[in-house]
Amino acid sequence: MTNDNHESPVPGSHAAREPLPLRPDTLAALAARGVSVPTYDREGLTAGIVHFGVGGFHRAHQAMVIDRLLAAGEARDFAICGVGVLEQDRRMKEVMDAQGGLYTLVLKHPDGRREARVVGSIVEYLLAVDDPEGVIEKMASPETRIVSLTVTEGGYNFHHVTGDFDESTPVVRADVETVVSGGLPHTTFGLVAAALQRRRERGMEPFTVMSCDNIPGNGHVAKKMFSAYADLVDPDLGAWMRESVSFPNCMVDRITPVTSDDDLAEVRDVLGVDDAWPVVAEPFFQWVLEDDFPLGRPPYEHVDVQLVDDVEPYELMKLRLLNASHQGLCYFGYLAGYRYAHEATADPAIATFLRSYMDREATPTLPPVPGIDLDGYKSTLIERFRNPEVRDTLARLCAESSDRIPRWLLPVVRENIASGGDVARSAAIVASWARYAEGTDEHGEPITVVDRLADRLTTTALSQRADRLAFLRDRELFGDLVDEPRFTEPYVEALTGLFEDGAHSTVTRLQ
Repeated sequence: MTNDNHESPVPGSHAAREPLPLRPDTLAALAARGVSVPTYDREGLTAGIVHFGVGGFHRAHQAMVIDRLLAAGEARDFAICGVGVLEQDRRMKEVMDAQGGLYTLVLKHPDGRREARVVGSIVEYLLAVDDPEGVIEKMASPETRIVSLTVTEGGYNFHHVTGDFDESTPVVRADVETVVSGGLPHTTFGLVAAALQRRRERGMEPFTVMSCDNIPGNGHVAKKMFSAYADLVDPDLGAWMRESVSFPNCMVDRITPVTSDDDLAEVRDVLGVDDAWPVVAEPFFQWVLEDDFPLGRPPYEHVDVQLVDDVEPYELMKLRLLNASHQGLCYFGYLAGYRYAHEATADPAIATFLRSYMDREATPTLPPVPGIDLDGYKSTLIERFRNPEVRDTLARLCAESSDRIPRWLLPVVRENIASGGDVARSAAIVASWARYAEGTDEHGEPITVVDRLADRLTTTALSQRADRLAFLRDRELFGDLVDEPRFTEPYVEALTGLFEDGAHSTVTRLQ
Protein backbone atom coordinates (compact mmCIF):
# COMPACT_ATOMS: atom_id res chain seq x y z
CA MET A 1 0.00 0.00 0.00
CA THR A 2 1.34 3.38 -0.91
CA ASN A 3 1.03 6.53 1.14
CA ASP A 4 -2.27 8.33 0.92
CA ASN A 5 -3.72 11.42 2.45
CA HIS A 6 -5.20 9.77 5.53
CA GLU A 7 -2.06 8.02 6.76
CA SER A 8 0.78 9.92 8.29
CA PRO A 9 4.31 9.16 9.39
CA VAL A 10 4.63 8.28 13.05
CA PRO A 11 5.66 11.60 14.63
CA GLY A 12 8.70 11.57 16.84
CA SER A 13 7.78 14.56 18.99
CA HIS A 14 5.31 12.70 21.20
CA ALA A 15 7.86 10.72 23.19
CA ALA A 16 7.85 13.15 26.08
CA ARG A 17 4.06 13.44 26.24
CA GLU A 18 1.78 11.38 28.41
CA PRO A 19 0.07 8.80 26.18
CA LEU A 20 -3.65 9.22 25.68
CA PRO A 21 -5.98 6.20 25.91
CA LEU A 22 -7.51 5.28 22.55
CA ARG A 23 -11.24 5.96 22.77
CA PRO A 24 -13.78 7.88 20.69
CA ASP A 25 -13.67 10.79 23.15
CA THR A 26 -9.88 11.19 22.79
CA LEU A 27 -9.73 11.33 18.99
CA ALA A 28 -9.77 15.13 18.85
CA ALA A 29 -6.89 15.37 21.33
CA LEU A 30 -4.91 12.74 19.42
CA ALA A 31 -5.52 14.60 16.17
CA ALA A 32 -4.23 17.79 17.80
CA ARG A 33 -0.99 15.92 18.47
CA GLY A 34 -0.66 15.02 14.80
CA VAL A 35 -2.03 11.49 14.94
CA SER A 36 -4.06 10.47 11.88
CA VAL A 37 -7.55 9.61 13.14
CA PRO A 38 -11.00 9.08 11.59
CA THR A 39 -12.61 12.38 10.71
CA TYR A 40 -15.88 10.86 9.50
CA ASP A 41 -18.99 10.66 11.69
CA ARG A 42 -18.82 7.18 13.21
CA GLU A 43 -22.13 7.61 15.03
CA GLY A 44 -24.03 7.55 11.75
CA LEU A 45 -22.50 4.35 10.36
CA THR A 46 -24.42 1.15 9.65
CA ALA A 47 -22.75 -2.23 10.07
CA GLY A 48 -23.45 -3.88 6.72
CA ILE A 49 -20.59 -6.37 7.19
CA VAL A 50 -20.45 -8.97 9.96
CA HIS A 51 -16.95 -10.40 10.25
CA PHE A 52 -15.89 -13.63 12.00
CA GLY A 53 -12.28 -13.66 13.20
CA VAL A 54 -11.20 -10.14 14.12
CA GLY A 55 -7.45 -10.62 14.36
CA GLY A 56 -4.47 -8.76 13.00
CA PHE A 57 -4.94 -10.02 9.45
CA HIS A 58 -8.53 -8.76 9.16
CA ARG A 59 -7.67 -5.44 10.74
CA ALA A 60 -4.69 -4.99 8.39
CA HIS A 61 -6.77 -5.50 5.25
CA GLN A 62 -10.58 -5.51 5.15
CA ALA A 63 -11.13 -3.15 8.09
CA MET A 64 -8.41 -0.87 6.70
CA VAL A 65 -10.06 -0.84 3.26
CA ILE A 66 -13.45 0.08 4.71
CA ASP A 67 -11.79 2.80 6.80
CA ARG A 68 -10.23 4.29 3.67
CA LEU A 69 -13.61 4.30 1.93
CA LEU A 70 -15.27 5.92 4.94
CA ALA A 71 -12.58 8.60 4.98
CA ALA A 72 -13.51 9.32 1.35
CA GLY A 73 -17.18 9.68 2.26
CA GLU A 74 -18.19 6.27 0.87
CA ALA A 75 -19.46 2.89 2.17
CA ARG A 76 -21.30 4.31 5.17
CA ASP A 77 -23.67 1.33 5.06
CA PHE A 78 -20.73 -1.10 5.18
CA ALA A 79 -19.10 -0.56 8.55
CA ILE A 80 -18.09 -3.73 10.37
CA CYS A 81 -19.53 -5.70 13.27
CA GLY A 82 -16.86 -8.11 14.52
CA VAL A 83 -17.72 -11.52 15.94
CA GLY A 84 -15.69 -13.81 18.17
CA VAL A 85 -16.77 -17.45 18.44
CA LEU A 86 -14.31 -18.86 20.97
CA GLU A 87 -13.67 -18.12 24.63
CA GLN A 88 -10.17 -17.03 23.63
CA ASP A 89 -11.79 -14.16 21.71
CA ARG A 90 -12.94 -12.57 24.96
CA ARG A 91 -9.85 -10.39 25.22
CA MET A 92 -10.53 -8.91 21.78
CA LYS A 93 -14.11 -8.25 22.90
CA GLU A 94 -12.84 -6.42 25.97
CA VAL A 95 -10.39 -4.32 23.94
CA MET A 96 -12.90 -3.49 21.24
CA ASP A 97 -15.52 -2.47 23.81
CA ALA A 98 -13.09 -0.35 25.82
CA GLN A 99 -11.76 1.41 22.71
CA GLY A 100 -15.05 1.79 20.86
CA GLY A 101 -13.78 -0.49 18.09
CA LEU A 102 -10.79 1.76 17.41
CA TYR A 103 -7.25 0.48 16.91
CA THR A 104 -3.96 1.69 15.48
CA LEU A 105 -2.56 0.27 12.25
CA VAL A 106 1.20 0.77 11.82
CA LEU A 107 2.88 0.00 8.50
CA LYS A 108 6.59 -0.76 8.81
CA HIS A 109 8.85 0.10 5.87
CA PRO A 110 12.20 -1.69 5.42
CA ASP A 111 14.10 1.59 5.86
CA GLY A 112 12.60 2.15 9.31
CA ARG A 113 9.85 4.56 8.31
CA ARG A 114 6.43 4.14 9.90
CA GLU A 115 2.94 5.08 8.75
CA ALA A 116 0.24 5.06 11.40
CA ARG A 117 -3.50 5.47 11.29
CA VAL A 118 -6.25 5.03 13.88
CA VAL A 119 -8.87 2.90 12.11
CA GLY A 120 -12.55 3.40 12.88
CA SER A 121 -14.44 1.02 10.60
CA ILE A 122 -15.28 -1.55 13.31
CA VAL A 123 -18.30 -0.18 15.16
CA GLU A 124 -19.46 -3.21 17.17
CA TYR A 125 -18.10 -6.50 18.51
CA LEU A 126 -20.18 -9.50 19.60
CA LEU A 127 -19.03 -12.62 21.43
CA ALA A 128 -21.01 -15.71 20.47
CA VAL A 129 -19.95 -17.53 23.63
CA ASP A 130 -22.05 -15.04 25.61
CA ASP A 131 -24.80 -14.20 23.14
CA PRO A 132 -25.32 -16.56 20.19
CA GLU A 133 -28.83 -15.21 19.72
CA GLY A 134 -27.46 -11.68 19.30
CA VAL A 135 -24.96 -12.85 16.69
CA ILE A 136 -27.59 -14.76 14.71
CA GLU A 137 -30.06 -11.89 14.79
CA LYS A 138 -27.36 -9.42 13.73
CA MET A 139 -26.73 -11.44 10.56
CA ALA A 140 -30.46 -11.93 10.01
CA SER A 141 -31.09 -8.18 10.08
CA PRO A 142 -31.76 -6.41 6.74
CA GLU A 143 -28.72 -4.17 7.25
CA THR A 144 -26.29 -7.10 6.97
CA ARG A 145 -25.31 -7.71 3.37
CA ILE A 146 -21.93 -9.42 3.73
CA VAL A 147 -20.68 -11.97 6.26
CA SER A 148 -16.90 -12.30 5.95
CA LEU A 149 -14.44 -14.77 7.44
CA THR A 150 -10.83 -14.95 8.56
CA VAL A 151 -11.08 -18.08 10.70
CA THR A 152 -7.74 -19.68 9.59
CA GLU A 153 -7.25 -22.64 7.31
CA GLY A 154 -8.27 -25.02 10.10
CA GLY A 155 -11.58 -23.25 10.64
CA TYR A 156 -13.28 -24.89 7.66
CA ASN A 157 -13.31 -28.42 9.10
CA PHE A 158 -12.48 -30.25 5.88
CA HIS A 159 -10.71 -33.60 5.65
CA HIS A 160 -7.24 -33.00 4.22
CA VAL A 161 -7.31 -36.00 1.89
CA THR A 162 -10.96 -36.19 0.77
CA GLY A 163 -11.70 -32.46 0.96
CA ASP A 164 -15.13 -33.23 2.42
CA PHE A 165 -16.72 -31.72 5.51
CA ASP A 166 -15.67 -33.72 8.57
CA GLU A 167 -18.94 -34.23 10.40
CA SER A 168 -17.22 -36.50 12.96
CA THR A 169 -15.41 -33.59 14.62
CA PRO A 170 -16.62 -33.52 18.27
CA VAL A 171 -17.41 -29.81 18.29
CA VAL A 172 -19.46 -30.15 15.10
CA ARG A 173 -21.32 -33.22 16.39
CA ALA A 174 -22.17 -31.42 19.61
CA ASP A 175 -23.30 -28.31 17.74
CA VAL A 176 -25.57 -30.28 15.40
CA GLU A 177 -27.10 -32.21 18.29
CA THR A 178 -27.82 -28.94 20.10
CA VAL A 179 -29.48 -27.37 17.06
CA VAL A 180 -31.54 -30.48 16.21
CA SER A 181 -32.73 -30.50 19.83
CA GLY A 182 -33.93 -26.90 19.51
CA GLY A 183 -30.93 -25.12 21.03
CA LEU A 184 -28.71 -22.37 19.66
CA PRO A 185 -25.47 -23.16 17.81
CA HIS A 186 -22.03 -21.94 18.88
CA THR A 187 -19.84 -22.79 15.87
CA THR A 188 -19.27 -20.42 12.97
CA PHE A 189 -21.04 -22.93 10.70
CA GLY A 190 -24.05 -23.14 12.97
CA LEU A 191 -24.36 -19.41 13.55
CA VAL A 192 -24.20 -18.55 9.84
CA ALA A 193 -26.60 -21.36 8.90
CA ALA A 194 -29.08 -20.27 11.58
CA ALA A 195 -28.98 -16.66 10.33
CA LEU A 196 -29.54 -17.76 6.74
CA GLN A 197 -32.43 -19.95 7.88
CA ARG A 198 -34.08 -16.96 9.54
CA ARG A 199 -33.65 -14.80 6.44
CA ARG A 200 -35.15 -17.57 4.34
CA GLU A 201 -38.13 -17.92 6.69
CA ARG A 202 -38.66 -14.14 6.66
CA GLY A 203 -38.58 -13.94 2.86
CA MET A 204 -35.30 -12.00 2.84
CA GLU A 205 -32.49 -12.38 0.34
CA PRO A 206 -29.39 -14.13 1.73
CA PHE A 207 -26.25 -12.21 2.56
CA THR A 208 -23.00 -12.93 0.73
CA VAL A 209 -20.48 -15.15 2.56
CA MET A 210 -16.95 -13.91 1.79
CA SER A 211 -14.02 -16.07 2.89
CA CYS A 212 -10.69 -14.23 3.13
CA ASP A 213 -8.63 -17.20 4.33
CA ASN A 214 -5.55 -18.69 2.66
CA ILE A 215 -7.27 -21.66 1.03
CA PRO A 216 -7.34 -22.45 -2.71
CA GLY A 217 -10.83 -21.65 -3.95
CA ASN A 218 -11.76 -20.26 -0.54
CA GLY A 219 -15.24 -19.31 -1.70
CA HIS A 220 -15.86 -22.74 -3.17
CA VAL A 221 -14.56 -24.39 -0.01
CA ALA A 222 -16.72 -22.18 2.22
CA LYS A 223 -19.81 -22.98 0.14
CA LYS A 224 -19.12 -26.71 0.35
CA MET A 225 -18.44 -26.72 4.09
CA PHE A 226 -21.26 -24.43 5.22
CA SER A 227 -23.79 -26.22 3.01
CA ALA A 228 -22.61 -29.61 4.29
CA TYR A 229 -23.12 -28.44 7.87
CA ALA A 230 -26.61 -27.19 6.96
CA ASP A 231 -27.44 -30.61 5.49
CA LEU A 232 -26.93 -32.13 8.94
CA VAL A 233 -29.53 -29.90 10.59
CA ASP A 234 -31.94 -29.37 7.67
CA PRO A 235 -31.29 -30.82 4.19
CA ASP A 236 -33.65 -28.28 2.63
CA LEU A 237 -31.56 -25.47 4.09
CA GLY A 238 -28.38 -27.01 2.68
CA ALA A 239 -29.92 -27.27 -0.79
CA TRP A 240 -31.16 -23.68 -0.60
CA MET A 241 -27.74 -22.41 0.43
CA ARG A 242 -26.10 -24.14 -2.54
CA GLU A 243 -28.65 -22.61 -4.87
CA SER A 244 -29.12 -19.13 -3.42
CA VAL A 245 -26.10 -17.96 -1.39
CA SER A 246 -23.12 -16.27 -3.02
CA PHE A 247 -19.63 -17.35 -1.91
CA PRO A 248 -17.10 -15.26 -3.89
CA ASN A 249 -13.46 -16.29 -4.02
CA CYS A 250 -10.75 -13.86 -3.02
CA MET A 251 -7.03 -13.57 -2.35
CA VAL A 252 -5.49 -11.25 0.22
CA ASP A 253 -1.76 -10.63 0.47
CA ARG A 254 -0.22 -8.74 3.37
CA ILE A 255 2.29 -10.05 5.91
CA THR A 256 0.86 -9.31 9.35
CA PRO A 257 2.98 -10.52 12.29
CA VAL A 258 1.73 -11.02 15.80
CA THR A 259 1.69 -7.75 17.75
CA SER A 260 4.64 -7.75 20.16
CA ASP A 261 5.31 -5.95 23.42
CA ASP A 262 7.77 -3.76 21.52
CA ASP A 263 4.97 -2.79 19.11
CA LEU A 264 2.73 -1.84 22.02
CA ALA A 265 5.52 0.25 23.52
CA GLU A 266 6.29 2.00 20.24
CA VAL A 267 2.67 3.00 19.67
CA ARG A 268 2.47 4.24 23.25
CA ASP A 269 5.83 5.98 23.61
CA VAL A 270 6.42 7.31 20.09
CA LEU A 271 2.94 7.87 18.75
CA GLY A 272 1.49 8.79 22.14
CA VAL A 273 -1.47 6.39 21.86
CA ASP A 274 -2.29 3.95 24.64
CA ASP A 275 -3.72 1.17 22.46
CA ALA A 276 -4.24 -2.25 24.05
CA TRP A 277 -4.05 -4.12 20.74
CA PRO A 278 -2.57 -2.27 17.75
CA VAL A 279 -1.78 -3.99 14.47
CA VAL A 280 1.51 -3.90 12.58
CA ALA A 281 1.96 -4.92 8.95
CA GLU A 282 4.20 -4.55 5.95
CA PRO A 283 3.40 -1.77 3.44
CA PHE A 284 2.65 -4.21 0.60
CA PHE A 285 -1.05 -4.90 0.09
CA GLN A 286 -3.01 -6.79 -2.56
CA TRP A 287 -6.62 -7.91 -2.52
CA VAL A 288 -8.10 -9.69 -5.54
CA LEU A 289 -11.83 -10.31 -5.28
CA GLU A 290 -14.49 -12.02 -7.37
CA ASP A 291 -17.28 -9.52 -8.01
CA ASP A 292 -20.32 -11.53 -6.87
CA PHE A 293 -22.37 -9.58 -4.31
CA PRO A 294 -26.12 -9.79 -5.05
CA LEU A 295 -27.08 -7.43 -2.18
CA GLY A 296 -24.41 -4.90 -3.10
CA ARG A 297 -20.91 -4.20 -1.82
CA PRO A 298 -18.62 -1.31 -0.93
CA PRO A 299 -16.91 0.39 -3.90
CA TYR A 300 -13.75 -1.64 -3.32
CA GLU A 301 -12.30 -0.62 -6.67
CA HIS A 302 -11.91 2.93 -5.35
CA VAL A 303 -9.20 1.76 -2.92
CA ASP A 304 -7.06 -0.43 -5.18
CA VAL A 305 -8.90 -3.75 -4.68
CA GLN A 306 -8.77 -5.78 -7.90
CA LEU A 307 -12.25 -6.97 -8.89
CA VAL A 308 -11.98 -9.87 -11.34
CA ASP A 309 -14.03 -12.66 -12.86
CA ASP A 310 -11.54 -15.39 -11.92
CA VAL A 311 -9.44 -15.19 -8.75
CA GLU A 312 -7.76 -18.59 -9.13
CA PRO A 313 -4.57 -17.52 -10.98
CA TYR A 314 -3.81 -14.83 -8.37
CA GLU A 315 -4.73 -17.16 -5.55
CA LEU A 316 -2.44 -19.96 -6.75
CA MET A 317 0.36 -17.46 -7.28
CA LYS A 318 0.13 -16.28 -3.69
CA LEU A 319 -0.41 -19.66 -2.04
CA ARG A 320 2.31 -21.50 -3.94
CA LEU A 321 4.88 -18.71 -4.00
CA LEU A 322 4.38 -16.67 -0.82
CA ASN A 323 2.67 -19.08 1.58
CA ALA A 324 4.52 -22.23 0.56
CA SER A 325 7.81 -20.30 0.58
CA HIS A 326 7.07 -19.26 4.14
CA GLN A 327 7.01 -22.98 4.95
CA GLY A 328 10.29 -23.41 3.09
CA LEU A 329 11.76 -20.63 5.18
CA CYS A 330 10.45 -21.26 8.66
CA TYR A 331 11.53 -24.80 9.63
CA PHE A 332 14.99 -24.64 8.06
CA GLY A 333 15.44 -21.17 9.55
CA TYR A 334 14.31 -22.14 13.03
CA LEU A 335 16.43 -25.29 13.09
CA ALA A 336 19.44 -23.28 11.89
CA GLY A 337 19.07 -20.98 14.90
CA TYR A 338 17.15 -18.02 13.48
CA ARG A 339 13.98 -16.74 15.12
CA TYR A 340 12.73 -14.08 12.67
CA ALA A 341 11.90 -14.29 8.97
CA HIS A 342 14.19 -11.41 8.04
CA GLU A 343 17.14 -13.06 9.79
CA ALA A 344 16.62 -16.36 7.98
CA THR A 345 16.09 -14.74 4.57
CA ALA A 346 19.27 -12.70 5.03
CA ASP A 347 21.13 -16.04 4.97
CA PRO A 348 22.16 -16.43 1.29
CA ALA A 349 21.76 -20.21 1.42
CA ILE A 350 18.13 -19.97 2.55
CA ALA A 351 17.29 -17.11 0.16
CA THR A 352 18.78 -19.02 -2.77
CA PHE A 353 16.88 -22.16 -1.77
CA LEU A 354 13.59 -20.25 -1.65
CA ARG A 355 14.11 -18.70 -5.08
CA SER A 356 15.08 -22.10 -6.49
CA TYR A 357 11.87 -23.62 -5.08
CA MET A 358 9.83 -20.78 -6.59
CA ASP A 359 11.47 -21.00 -10.02
CA ARG A 360 11.87 -24.76 -10.45
CA GLU A 361 8.89 -26.23 -8.61
CA ALA A 362 6.15 -23.67 -7.87
CA THR A 363 6.16 -21.58 -11.05
CA PRO A 364 5.73 -24.53 -13.47
CA THR A 365 2.42 -25.34 -11.73
CA LEU A 366 0.98 -21.83 -12.16
CA PRO A 367 -1.37 -20.68 -14.94
CA PRO A 368 -0.76 -17.25 -16.51
CA VAL A 369 -1.57 -14.46 -14.03
CA PRO A 370 -3.08 -11.44 -15.83
CA GLY A 371 -1.15 -8.24 -15.23
CA ILE A 372 1.54 -9.85 -13.06
CA ASP A 373 5.26 -10.12 -13.80
CA LEU A 374 6.04 -13.37 -11.99
CA ASP A 375 9.80 -12.82 -11.94
CA GLY A 376 9.27 -9.40 -10.41
CA TYR A 377 6.74 -10.79 -7.95
CA LYS A 378 9.18 -13.47 -6.77
CA SER A 379 11.95 -10.93 -6.30
CA THR A 380 9.54 -8.74 -4.34
CA LEU A 381 8.68 -11.69 -2.09
CA ILE A 382 12.32 -12.15 -1.07
CA GLU A 383 12.55 -8.41 -0.35
CA ARG A 384 9.38 -8.56 1.74
CA PHE A 385 10.66 -11.54 3.73
CA ARG A 386 13.86 -9.57 4.41
CA ASN A 387 12.05 -6.54 5.86
CA PRO A 388 13.78 -6.19 9.26
CA GLU A 389 11.13 -3.85 10.62
CA VAL A 390 8.22 -6.29 10.38
CA ARG A 391 9.96 -8.83 12.65
CA ASP A 392 7.72 -11.70 11.63
CA THR A 393 8.56 -14.63 13.90
CA LEU A 394 9.44 -18.02 12.48
CA ALA A 395 7.37 -19.56 15.27
CA ARG A 396 4.26 -17.92 13.79
CA LEU A 397 5.08 -19.28 10.36
CA CYS A 398 5.74 -22.75 11.78
CA ALA A 399 2.35 -22.92 13.52
CA GLU A 400 -0.60 -25.03 12.32
CA SER A 401 1.51 -26.79 9.71
CA SER A 402 -0.93 -29.69 9.39
CA ASP A 403 -3.45 -27.22 7.96
CA ARG A 404 -0.96 -25.32 5.82
CA ILE A 405 1.39 -27.82 4.19
CA PRO A 406 -1.42 -29.98 2.69
CA ARG A 407 -3.16 -26.93 1.21
CA TRP A 408 -0.18 -24.83 0.08
CA LEU A 409 2.72 -27.15 -0.74
CA LEU A 410 1.42 -30.65 -1.47
CA PRO A 411 -0.61 -29.54 -4.53
CA VAL A 412 2.69 -28.35 -6.02
CA VAL A 413 4.19 -31.77 -5.29
CA ARG A 414 1.32 -33.69 -6.87
CA GLU A 415 1.20 -31.54 -10.01
CA ASN A 416 4.95 -31.87 -10.54
CA ILE A 417 4.86 -35.64 -10.01
CA ALA A 418 2.06 -35.89 -12.58
CA SER A 419 3.96 -33.79 -15.11
CA GLY A 420 7.42 -35.25 -14.45
CA GLY A 421 8.66 -32.09 -12.77
CA ASP A 422 11.10 -31.62 -9.91
CA VAL A 423 9.99 -32.17 -6.30
CA ALA A 424 13.32 -32.26 -4.43
CA ARG A 425 12.92 -28.91 -2.70
CA SER A 426 9.29 -29.52 -1.79
CA ALA A 427 10.29 -32.89 -0.33
CA ALA A 428 13.00 -31.16 1.69
CA ILE A 429 10.50 -28.65 3.05
CA VAL A 430 8.29 -31.49 4.29
CA ALA A 431 11.37 -33.16 5.79
CA SER A 432 12.25 -29.92 7.60
CA TRP A 433 8.73 -29.89 9.06
CA ALA A 434 9.18 -33.50 10.19
CA ARG A 435 12.47 -32.64 11.89
CA TYR A 436 10.94 -29.53 13.52
CA ALA A 437 8.00 -31.63 14.77
CA GLU A 438 10.37 -33.65 16.97
CA GLY A 439 10.12 -30.75 19.40
CA THR A 440 13.82 -29.87 19.89
CA ASP A 441 16.18 -27.75 17.81
CA GLU A 442 19.75 -28.55 16.80
CA HIS A 443 21.06 -27.28 20.12
CA GLY A 444 18.71 -29.47 22.15
CA GLU A 445 16.47 -26.54 23.07
CA PRO A 446 12.74 -27.35 23.26
CA ILE A 447 10.41 -26.28 20.46
CA THR A 448 6.78 -25.56 21.23
CA VAL A 449 4.94 -27.24 18.36
CA VAL A 450 1.73 -25.26 17.83
CA ASP A 451 -0.64 -27.44 15.84
CA ARG A 452 -4.06 -29.03 16.29
CA LEU A 453 -2.28 -32.39 15.80
CA ALA A 454 0.80 -31.53 17.86
CA ASP A 455 0.82 -34.65 20.06
CA ARG A 456 0.30 -37.00 17.16
CA LEU A 457 2.90 -35.27 14.98
CA THR A 458 5.57 -35.23 17.66
CA THR A 459 5.00 -38.86 18.59
CA THR A 460 5.39 -39.88 14.96
CA ALA A 461 8.37 -37.61 14.36
CA LEU A 462 10.23 -39.09 17.30
CA SER A 463 10.11 -42.50 15.62
CA GLN A 464 11.64 -41.36 12.33
CA ARG A 465 15.25 -41.80 13.38
CA ALA A 466 14.62 -45.53 13.07
CA ASP A 467 12.00 -45.32 10.31
CA ARG A 468 12.73 -42.44 7.96
CA LEU A 469 9.26 -42.59 6.37
CA ALA A 470 7.31 -42.65 9.66
CA PHE A 471 6.11 -39.05 9.30
CA LEU A 472 4.91 -39.60 5.73
CA ARG A 473 2.86 -42.65 6.71
CA ASP A 474 0.13 -40.34 8.04
CA ARG A 475 -2.20 -40.78 5.08
CA GLU A 476 -4.73 -38.29 6.46
CA LEU A 477 -2.13 -35.59 5.81
CA PHE A 478 -0.06 -36.95 2.93
CA GLY A 479 -2.32 -39.38 1.09
CA ASP A 480 -0.27 -41.81 -0.99
CA LEU A 481 2.95 -39.77 -1.19
CA VAL A 482 4.68 -42.36 0.99
CA ASP A 483 4.27 -44.78 -1.94
CA GLU A 484 5.85 -42.41 -4.48
CA PRO A 485 9.64 -42.99 -4.82
CA ARG A 486 10.14 -39.73 -6.70
CA PHE A 487 9.08 -37.98 -3.52
CA THR A 488 10.32 -40.33 -0.80
CA GLU A 489 13.88 -40.52 -2.13
CA PRO A 490 14.64 -36.77 -1.90
CA TYR A 491 12.61 -36.65 1.33
CA VAL A 492 14.78 -39.31 2.99
CA GLU A 493 17.93 -37.69 1.66
CA ALA A 494 16.94 -34.31 3.13
CA LEU A 495 15.80 -35.77 6.45
CA THR A 496 19.03 -37.74 6.80
CA GLY A 497 20.98 -34.57 6.03
CA LEU A 498 19.06 -32.73 8.75
CA PHE A 499 19.95 -35.45 11.26
CA GLU A 500 23.60 -35.81 10.29
CA ASP A 501 24.69 -32.38 9.02
CA GLY A 502 22.08 -29.89 10.24
CA ALA A 503 19.69 -27.48 8.57
CA HIS A 504 22.20 -25.03 7.12
CA SER A 505 24.30 -27.66 5.37
CA THR A 506 21.19 -29.42 4.09
CA VAL A 507 19.62 -26.31 2.61
CA THR A 508 22.94 -25.30 1.09
CA ARG A 509 23.01 -28.55 -0.91
CA LEU A 510 19.52 -27.83 -2.28
CA GLN A 511 20.34 -24.71 -4.31
